[in-house]
Amino acid sequence: MASSPHRVVVLALEGVYPFELSIPVRIFGTAEAPDGSPLYEVITCSVDGAPVRTSADFTINVEHGAEAIATADTLVIPPFECGIGDEERDWLPAPVAAALAGLRPGARTVSICTASYVLAAAGLLDGRPATTHWNEAPHFQRAFPQVKVDAGVLFIDDGDVLTAAGVAAGVDLCMHLLRRDHGSEVANRVARLCVVPPWREGGQAQYIERPLPEPAAATTTATRAWALGELQRPIALGELAAHARMSVRTFTRRFREEVGMTPGQWLTQQRVERARRLLETTDLGVDRVADESGFGTAASMRQHLVAAIGVSPMAYRQTFRAAGDRTAVAR
Repeated sequence: MASSPHRVVVLALEGVYPFELSIPVRIFGTAEAPDGSPLYEVITCSVDGAPVRTSADFTINVEHGAEAIATADTLVIPPFECGIGDEERDWLPAPVAAALAGLRPGARTVSICTASYVLAAAGLLDGRPATTHWNEAPHFQRAFPQVKVDAGVLFIDDGDVLTAAGVAAGVDLCMHLLRRDHGSEVANRVARLCVVPPWREGGQAQYIERPLPEPAAATTTATRAWALGELQRPIALGELAAHARMSVRTFTRRFREEVGMTPGQWLTQQRVERARRLLETTDLGVDRVADESGFGTAASMRQHLVAAIGVSPMAYRQTFRAAGDRTAVAR
């Protein structure tokens, strides 16, 4: 006798974002056994079974109330409009807390994007690693200091509690669960049918903009601007200090005060940013990009890109170059 499908219950809260709400049913609902039978049953519920207002200009009707959560093998909570900047926000209203209390022991709990606030407020992330949207990670850490926040990853699997980063990272986490539950063959087929990558390299770090700090009266500003024009060659700390007409010790101290990092760390960051721009906007080979960015060798550039954003130069270029621009690139 065939076992019943794994039940995924999606909890839609007021102001739910429609895109993220649809991810579980689209990914899990596509997964089939070799005989064509569904591997998952996906149902959507609200805390009271009533229609739910979305963040868009429409409301959705659901067929289930919070009682469905007691039947879940996996509970998924998508993000919703939640006023993160409001420090007085109650992240776990009584009806939501009561709904989560129905989750049976052994069930998995998944948050997508800022729904991590709900799990944290319920105490489900205490002492555990978790992630959320990179833009909200500093606030999330302040609000829940007991959580081990990692803003650089696409998702974190901590066994029975899993958290995804911003928006489309929910796809990555659901694909991960498919692989975990049924192996790569099933996950790869679902990825092909949904036209998504079966595994996305890197983490959120590759999507974070890091503009050059521009303090209004920074005494090392002119030297930083000069250094940006010299990135293609080695720049010694003594040369930077001489340009700023300071001793090495004074320059290093003032640089850290103004920029928040050492000159060497800053130079590496700027070289990574230049390499990213060149990989995105040109067809230069990797060796040439490494030379133009001041890394010297492709191996050195690869090492620094993987350390900074979690992906190799070619993987980064493939992600960010438009399909029509992906011409043959010298390796």
